[in-house]
Amino acid sequence: MAVFCFAILMTAAEQSYRTMQQHTITFARNVFLPLTTVCRNRCGYCCFRTPVQDGCLMVPGDVERTLRQGATLGCTEALFTFGERPELEPGFNEHLGKTGFGRFLDYVYAMCQKSIETGILPHTNAGILTYDEMSVLREVNASMGIMLETTADVPAHRNSPGKRPEVRLAMMEDAGRLKIPFTTGLLLGIGETPADREESLLAIRDLHKRYGHIQEIIIQNFCGKPGTPMANHPGPGTDEICETIRLARQILPREIAIQIPPNLTDAKDLIPCGVDDLGGVSPLTIDYVNPEHPWPAIDSLRDLIGDAVLKERLCIYPRFIEKGWFDPGLKPLITRLAHSIG
Repeated sequence: MAVFCFAILMTAAEQSYRTMQQHTITFARNVFLPLTTVCRNRCGYCCFRTPVQDGCLMVPGDVERTLRQGATLGCTEALFTFGERPELEPGFNEHLGKTGFGRFLDYVYAMCQKSIETGILPHTNAGILTYDEMSVLREVNASMGIMLETTADVPAHRNSPGKRPEVRLAMMEDAGRLKIPFTTGLLLGIGETPADREESLLAIRDLHKRYGHIQEIIIQNFCGKPGTPMANHPGPGTDEICETIRLARQILPREIAIQIPPNLTDAKDLIPCGVDDLGGVSPLTIDYVNPEHPWPAIDSLRDLIGDAVLKERLCIYPRFIEKGWFDPGLKPLITRLAHSIG
């Protein structure tokens, strides 16, 4: 009997240990708001950008309606993504003027305020911004981001001044100086080499060593889009993506989460490679950058992660909440939402 009881105790202890060691995979419940599809860049793989035309700007009524629906569905993150420097494209400011705003940055700020009023934390991915512009948007954003994509000079970026690596790295450094919790990442398969990927990861690591502001890095695979110059360009395979994830885990500090988009690749095969996060997944809006790839249902995410534990998070990671790396005006909402997701 004693031997039997001891065996039961050992089994319970082993199970407890295994539970403590169990890997956690996080995600954020979000709404995707493409404020404009107008962009000064001409990337060879992009289907998001459109010319200036009617419908190129998401009007305030549509923004507010989406935010209200997202709040009803329990969304905690408003992902504001749009083309870079749209005001430089002829005719855009005329469309913007119809909304009552003279500057696009003011429009972005106002929509972020609407998000906060609705009870959803803004995260803005705006392309290249100056130090002063980020300082302004920091007041109404819990986190921000920009994809580094690659430190290599690739043909896909030939007509995209905002994709120059030195320009992107300079903005990421400014974000560190401003103590903005920041998301960046690599885009695999756009003409870079494995050595370029390593160089990109080392550049991100070095910035984080100086400022400690990188909360997650996205390892995203290129997907060819019909009608683009790179429509028939092959994307990276699962093994290649896995190798890059493992390389990222070796190079980056453990506190930086490694994220993959679960709608663009076979997440089930990549989770064991060192993935920590599935990014923003929306129960309401599509992925406007990759519209041909629908989000998995949130209820199905557990099926993708195997034995790992699935945990919802905010767009600002817990360690930055503890440090107080946010505008004081955001504290009530951050505190409430952090309690609501446990």
